[in-house]
Amino acid sequence: MTHPFRRAALGALVAAAAITLSACGSGDAGADSDALKVGVFFPGSVSDTGFMQSGYLGYQRLEQAGGVELSYVEQVEASDYEQALVRFASQNDLVVSLGGQTDADVRKVAPQFPEVKFVEIGGPADATPLPNLAYYDPQQAEAEFLSGAVSAMSSPNGTVGFVGGVELPAIVNAATAFGNGARFAKPDATVLPPQYVGDFNDPAKAKQAASATYGAGADVLGQIVNLGKQGMAQAAQEGGKSLVGGPIPGDCSDRRYVGYVHTDIGKEIEYAVSAVQRGTWAAEQVRFGLTSPNGGTDFVLCTTDPTVAATLQRAEDQLAAGAVQPY
Repeated sequence: MTHPFRRAALGALVAAAAITLSACGSGDAGADSDALKVGVFFPGSVSDTGFMQSGYLGYQRLEQAGGVELSYVEQVEASDYEQALVRFASQNDLVVSLGGQTDADVRKVAPQFPEVKFVEIGGPADATPLPNLAYYDPQQAEAEFLSGAVSAMSSPNGTVGFVGGVELPAIVNAATAFGNGARFAKPDATVLPPQYVGDFNDPAKAKQAASATYGAGADVLGQIVNLGKQGMAQAAQEGGKSLVGGPIPGDCSDRRYVGYVHTDIGKEIEYAVSAVQRGTWAAEQVRFGLTSPNGGTDFVLCTTDPTVAATLQRAEDQLAAGAVQPY
């Protein structure tokens, strides 16, 4: 299926005065005027192997299920967020926006369309919902607590580090949780200061940050950098080091990875659609992850070391029980 907004043409289309968002639905939903119209705003690439692609997997599941009129946009410049959201809101019943970097624009656009429901995934966990804007929190910090625990247990010298993309509150909290998880697993672990490269999708910057952190003594790194993982994996290969992958699990035969965080962002898009269809949607903060019945967080462990597996299980159990806080 060819979607209307692709990378090459996006800038011109968003700027045009007469943009029409073509719905890309499943089955014959597009012919049903009563079908729920859903627009999903991916500011990054749906092939980023990270947050955006994890969300897009849920979008694809909705396509396959049918009954909803779907459209999406990807790889939008920050200066065009507002215009793209306005165009989506003008032609959809529900608009789902991914990433805290869109928060200011979502909060500006939502009041202009009071009959449209908005959901922001990954925005500030302490944000106050608007009458037609809900916040869904994937609790990335919970996943990174597990990542820190596994990293510390997998580290030969007990030194670990973290590389993040944009220094957003959710990413800073995740970095703190990574360090807390490392010390939970190994109280004497050395946790180096987190590195933020200013971009989720720049492999060169991510590689530079990873190489510097490896050079400072870390031998296992956690991360939230999306496409930047390519650069981090190169740094690990060149230095004989390791990292944690995710949020989409990969191949454990790649020995650079000690495991993979699994954060199912697509589940949150599906949740939003289902809530609107059931009439249970509310402008509220909705949590996902280990401490929520909504789920969405897991960890794929690559090592067969029973000590690491036992520590991971203990971390999961204590997080789920509320016995420890990720940050």
